Amino acid sequence: MDFTAVLADQFHLKTWQIEKVIELIDEGNTIPFIARYRKEAHGSLDDQTLREIAERLEYLRGLEKRRQEVADLITAADCMTDEVAAALANAATLSEIEDIYRPFRPKRKTRASVAKQKGLEPLALEIYKQEPKAAYPIDMAQAYVNSELGVETPEDALAGAKDIIAEMISDDAGIRKRLRVVTLAQGELVSKAAKPDEDSVYAQYYDFRQPIRQLQGHRVLAVDRGEREGFLKAGIVLDPSRGLNIIYTTCVKENSPCAEAVREAGEDAYSRLIFPAIEREIRGKLTEDADEAAIKVFSVNLRQLLMQPPVKGRVAMGLDPGYRTGCKVAVVDPTGRVLDTGVIYPTHSKVKVEEAKKFVSGQIQKHGVEVIAIGNGTASKETELFAAEVIREMHTGVSYMVVSEAGASVYSASKLAAQEFPDFDVTLRSAVSIARRLQDPLAELVKIDPKAIGVGQYQHDMPPKRLNEALSGVVEDCVNTVGVDLNTASPSLLEKVAGVSATVSKNIVKYREENGAFKSRTELKKVPKLGPKAFEQCAGFLRVSESDNVLDNTAVHPESYAAAKALLKLCDYDMKDIRAGKLDGLREKVQEIGEEAAARELGVGVPTLQDIVTELLRPGRDPRDELPPPLLRTDVLGMEDLKAGMELMGTVRNVIDFGAFIDIGVHQDGLVHISQVCSRYIKHPSEVLKVGDIVKVWVLSVDMAKKRISLTMLPPKEES
Repeated sequence: MDFTAVLADQFHLKTWQIEKVIELIDEGNTIPFIARYRKEAHGSLDDQTLREIAERLEYLRGLEKRRQEVADLITAADCMTDEVAAALANAATLSEIEDIYRPFRPKRKTRASVAKQKGLEPLALEIYKQEPKAAYPIDMAQAYVNSELGVETPEDALAGAKDIIAEMISDDAGIRKRLRVVTLAQGELVSKAAKPDEDSVYAQYYDFRQPIRQLQGHRVLAVDRGEREGFLKAGIVLDPSRGLNIIYTTCVKENSPCAEAVREAGEDAYSRLIFPAIEREIRGKLTEDADEAAIKVFSVNLRQLLMQPPVKGRVAMGLDPGYRTGCKVAVVDPTGRVLDTGVIYPTHSKVKVEEAKKFVSGQIQKHGVEVIAIGNGTASKETELFAAEVIREMHTGVSYMVVSEAGASVYSASKLAAQEFPDFDVTLRSAVSIARRLQDPLAELVKIDPKAIGVGQYQHDMPPKRLNEALSGVVEDCVNTVGVDLNTASPSLLEKVAGVSATVSKNIVKYREENGAFKSRTELKKVPKLGPKAFEQCAGFLRVSESDNVLDNTAVHPESYAAAKALLKLCDYDMKDIRAGKLDGLREKVQEIGEEAAARELGVGVPTLQDIVTELLRPGRDPRDELPPPLLRTDVLGMEDLKAGMELMGTVRNVIDFGAFIDIGVHQDGLVHISQVCSRYIKHPSEVLKVGDIVKVWVLSVDMAKKRISLTMLPPKEES
């Protein structure tokens, strides 16, 4: 297979782009490094596209490997023919290759294999020829009666021959391929209640039927889960006449006395062998496609969550709500260092509430707390009301934000948290994590298994390996897009940097502890097990703000330092001008010279030149700072305060197939259905909304009993 041609066609790219991407991947380069520092080589493809190409390349190589394995197995069985070889060469999917291999695969005991052991294969082959002047099958079968082999009557012989014919028809790759196409085009997914009298969350699927071609991924996953949990019975249905017609037109010759026997064998093959297999295959494919779509949504949501703007330079208080065990409190300085901790009981007696107010207000005054992060779990509503009351009574500039505490308990009980806070109780670690999530979501959330962060749908039903690969890729891309401070980053953050393994990340921290802060990027080369290749991959993503070389605090790669200095000289600047912020006219001077001419002069490509210019103008920049800041609040609403038509500002918490959940400051997130996202048609809410977006919404309805809030993003029509 020509991988380059296939991938170029699939991704609508030039052949040279794919060739270079494959070459770079095979050389052991990481996706973030290829995306950022080899733009000229592949035409500035983004990291997501490069990752998809890498995944597809792996699939195609696996496909080619299996094609060769099957060819070798068929050849070893002395069954290879020109026809089989051609079919194998043209097979485009694993299922097609397996269909071709099916007739040659060693079979377990089947009705056909038993019939063959009874010597009935010659009879089956003779009947299947369907010669126009052949004898009737029952007459042919007379010659195969043999009591010693268990064939007592002509009817026994004919039945065995039809079993063999049924298996021959079932093994026909062409029939399976055509039936697969017809079922996908005309079949339906049907589900019924397994326990009709039992109510459940799957009630809408108790009498469900939808064409396969119209199925949405979340419905497939819901039916799958309902079936696993015993509430549903589901299957693929197709008008049998459509499937049988494929067999009749392929296998039955109407002008032969044997036609009826072959027709009966074909019907048996369809109902007993072929359609059940096709149904399993299509159900599997539907689930696989739904999984991929759900993983994609999860990945998009995770990317937006990780890239939410940090609340920088502020002392933060984290509140981990609770009833019986109290609300855990942690105060951290602007760098995330813990200043103080405690436990309060704002949901208990009046005395306890007053004690809690005194403690929190004391901490705010003592440490200069500017923002409070409140976990959204148990007792969050009461804790939010308590915090809002404290803020009102103090008349300070303190504001608060409710943050998702998904995964906080997972982190606090982890080995990593124990190493980070050996003297802290598990619950206090959660409070620290909640505070830090507000200060820098990316740095804190990388410590947690992405599946536990809770911004997807049906994530616990996804194939673990595939989900981990996709989400790890997202985390890696986000970390490398933002960059990492070499002198403050935790091992868990460092190991997400391109080219840095878990072992090397620990070695970096150990080196830092033993030798003090890194003075430059080149000092990285002294870290044990961080070789030249690893340095090449990671250096551009690590920042050293303390370095004498200001370029060490930018995304300019060390391999381009000479080009950066030459650019400054070409435009009549020097390195001191970078720190002094005196490069305002740099971009204009480059435009005057001409980007292509300047790039040639420096010996780099235009994309690299553009990146260097951007970095020199804003050393140490954080791309997240260019996004709208998070929505902080000082007061709280209750569901009972909401009225239809009320206008509110909210933060998008999760985007799923059928809509998005919006935090509007009432503890219970509201749902904007996909039909209420915008006035134009959209296939998926992610076309318009991203996790972390600040949006204006209007209340449609409030169901207090079911704790449901329906919202719309469509402005109400003004009455004339």
